[in-house]
Amino acid sequence: MQKRHLLINMAFMMIFIHLTAQAQVKFSGEIRPRTEYSHGYGSLADTDQDPSLFTSQRTRLNVNYKNDVFQTHFVLQDVRTWGNQSQLVRNEDYATSIHEAWGEIFFSPEWSLKLGRQELAYDNHRIFGNVGWAQQARSHDLFLLKYKGPWEIHVGIAFNQNEERDNNFYETPGNYKALQYAWFNKKMEKFSLSLLFLNNGMPYAKEWDENDIMTKQGIRYSQTMGGYIATTREDWNLSGSLYFQTGQINYWSEERKLRAFQLSIDATHTVNDKSHVGAGYELLSGTHYKDLGNDNEKIHSFAPLYGTNHKFNGFMDYFYVGNHFNNAGLHDLYIKGDIKPGKVKLNGALHFFNSYAKVHEDAKKHLGTELDLWMGYSFKKMVLINAGYSQMFAGKTMEKLKGGDRGVIQNWAWVMLTFKPTFFEQ
Repeated sequence: MQKRHLLINMAFMMIFIHLTAQAQVKFSGEIRPRTEYSHGYGSLADTDQDPSLFTSQRTRLNVNYKNDVFQTHFVLQDVRTWGNQSQLVRNEDYATSIHEAWGEIFFSPEWSLKLGRQELAYDNHRIFGNVGWAQQARSHDLFLLKYKGPWEIHVGIAFNQNEERDNNFYETPGNYKALQYAWFNKKMEKFSLSLLFLNNGMPYAKEWDENDIMTKQGIRYSQTMGGYIATTREDWNLSGSLYFQTGQINYWSEERKLRAFQLSIDATHTVNDKSHVGAGYELLSGTHYKDLGNDNEKIHSFAPLYGTNHKFNGFMDYFYVGNHFNNAGLHDLYIKGDIKPGKVKLNGALHFFNSYAKVHEDAKKHLGTELDLWMGYSFKKMVLINAGYSQMFAGKTMEKLKGGDRGVIQNWAWVMLTFKPTFFEQ
């Protein structure tokens, strides 16, 4: 029996060696603990609110296989806050999740089909991003048809279910029921243009029985369409975006028409090979406070949907990171810069925030000013050290919008270590 098992193991080993000899195989990992101090992160802290101090950690095992016919990618992920589970935790209490698990078939050098759980990230990540800052990040279950020629074209289709056969209801909070999109990108020597068309379907309860149990579910679709442009001119990098949204959305379980838009411009100047300065502006339309509290048929609040929203509008995440949707919108004017004296890169940004629409009858549109400072250092290539400090100087209108007390210090600090070992690569 032992001899038989030995022969089977040797056979599998020979198959593995044969496959890896003709393909690219990589086993890698990531361990990323991050400690954060928070007193006013995401919303204004109140007068008697104590600061919080915690450490979260992301742990990943990545496996990638690629040959001339197909490739596969697998990411096993565990995300936890230090101390949030017993030292004697049992497997059934907490489970590791699959962040990515997809396969891609290459029909030709131009055409391929990628299907499974995968990250989506396009252009500057405003509408679709992998949300890499969040320890859990974001991934989608979908079919993705890809073409690479004079234009690069991606067509994605998703349809979500809770159960396989019991019913057609979908009740996962915050997730879309159905999604279809097409992305077109044209790259030239110093110029890139992208166009995006997205049809986003959110579920809603259509019919109820006498016991308030949903018996029929519908889908309300909104459409996002627009583009992103980027160019390089001598010592300048320039970019901008313009998106429109229409269709229907769920507003407190009721149907509302959506009519919204987003506009952004960004300019970065290369001072020398060690420093940059820049400025930019973003506008996200919003809804007047009187129209939010009545039966007005239209919502004018732009929703960035599935973007890496932490990247925009200040690192303290007062806007569009799980908040500020269907709200007064935003004007964000900012200046930024970075310098790299040696191996350490120092960065800074200053944001000036105003609401797009009125928050209250006697409230001004000024929301506040945020200062973000952060640094990065690569230690022996596979170990990254990052840290940052942010402070919000809130206006009176921010209190009306978020609550809390703008008179107390609103700040946030963090330090993060990222270990990225490569265990095996062929």
